[in-house]
Amino acid sequence: MIKVHVDMNLCQSHGECVYAAADVFELGDDDVLRWKEEVDDDRRAELEEAVNVCPMAAIRLEG
Repeated sequence: MIKVHVDMNLCQSHGECVYAAADVFELGDDDVLRWKEEVDDDRRAELEEAVNVCPMAAIRLEG
């Protein structure tokens, strides 16, 4: 499993991660980012893309 960490002090809800991995990240109606904290290893490419496209570098993966 890959652990997904988002620093909400950095996140500005641009939503680029949602485009990279829509079933892991979502923006609520209140524009607050929500995400799955643990994701299967076979999703690594999508998660790495989400990390790379985040303009605030707020996403970190572990594992």
